[in-house]
Amino acid sequence: MRLVHTHLKNEPLSQDDLTDLALLRLDIVAAIGVKDSLPDNIYTAHLMPQGSEKPIEILPPVNFHRFNLDFISFIESLEEEMDRKRLFDQSEIPTRSGKDLRERAILVSVSKKTKYEQEDSLEELRELAFSSDVLVLDAVIQRPKDINPKYLMGEGKLKDVIINALNKGATLLIFDQDLNPSQVKEIGALTELKVIDRSQLILDIFARRAHSRDGKVQVELAQLKYRLPRLTGKGTAMSRLMGGIGGRGPGEMKLEIDRRRVRGRITLLEKELKSLSEARKQRKQRRVEKMIPIVSIIGYTNAGKSTLLNSLTKSGVFVEEKMFATLDTASRRLRFPKERDVIITDTVGFIRDLPKDLMAAFKSTLEELQDADLLLHLVDISNPRFEQQMESVENILRELNLSDKKRIIVFNKADKAAEDEIKNIALRYNAIYISALRQSTFNPLLDVIEKNIWNEKLQEVQL
Repeated sequence: MRLVHTHLKNEPLSQDDLTDLALLRLDIVAAIGVKDSLPDNIYTAHLMPQGSEKPIEILPPVNFHRFNLDFISFIESLEEEMDRKRLFDQSEIPTRSGKDLRERAILVSVSKKTKYEQEDSLEELRELAFSSDVLVLDAVIQRPKDINPKYLMGEGKLKDVIINALNKGATLLIFDQDLNPSQVKEIGALTELKVIDRSQLILDIFARRAHSRDGKVQVELAQLKYRLPRLTGKGTAMSRLMGGIGGRGPGEMKLEIDRRRVRGRITLLEKELKSLSEARKQRKQRRVEKMIPIVSIIGYTNAGKSTLLNSLTKSGVFVEEKMFATLDTASRRLRFPKERDVIITDTVGFIRDLPKDLMAAFKSTLEELQDADLLLHLVDISNPRFEQQMESVENILRELNLSDKKRIIVFNKADKAAEDEIKNIALRYNAIYISALRQSTFNPLLDVIEKNIWNEKLQEVQL
């Protein structure tokens, strides 16, 4: 695919020419300069193989009448060189050919926050991408003076990002910030790459991981609420509503029908969610009648909640070293001395800036924490961001009106950090520390659970 055009002032290739070359993946772009109404110089440029110092090679101008290029031979040799480069890089970054069918993404952060905060947030976005089985090729950070309402970043910078993505063979752009519907539309108009934001990535992970009926309903409801305002466009199958003589259409355009169907589905799912909530209340009532205390494990995603549940109760709840590996609430019975039992509940992991639609959908599940006699706030002490993660969990608890609920801070993965450092941090937070993989570290935790539940029960009876 070649682009040949004229420059009436005999000027060299412009930045727009080079951008078109990169964005449209042209084989070559050529501009024929005009002087005194006759062809003068011809200016040409072509793409370079991935990993080259320059993504575009601009050839020196040649007089139009002396220009001689065997295009077929030239482009075949260039493509062979590109193929060799891809094969050479395959050991580091697999191509989409063959067995590796993963999406290949460029992460983008555009914010007025400090560079440290952006890097920290991008690192978490990288972990989310890994959890969604996405291969991250590169990350881009920009701190503009003003956020562009149309593209989030400047149009020129966005084109540079897209060109970089195309040169690296990316198929996906993931923005760390939430994009509004118009931004998704405008950015999508500049590129054929898929464009998603952080919320959409989290929703995708939830859709993959939800297995119970509760989880599936909640995730679908959140996805539909997220997508409803983003249903835009008109195609050949859509009839435009017009007023006046000769302009009346046959009825609703397809877009409006789609929106009406989505709203109907949302109403149906909300009714089902309410029904499932009633069933949970009945199960809760039975537990209350049996006077069995409830201990809920809460914490940031990937803190080790499911691993701790398995180790405490000798269960087989699914565990994986990924964010949101498990979404469905699991409850198991844990027996203490003197024939005393508690119900240990593993909840969905928390994360900062949880999508609002997802938070609303899972609120009914998280409201079960209201019934807990004790919350175990599990923290991954080996994570350098553990303090920010603790703050995010506290913020969510405040949103759920659970700030006054009795809870214990438990630092997990103590085997991955220096013991003296953990002791000092635990002392600072009045916490205990364990390794969910080592049952030998559980005695302090079990003692604290026992004291907080049955000592309180005993005091209530005495009163």
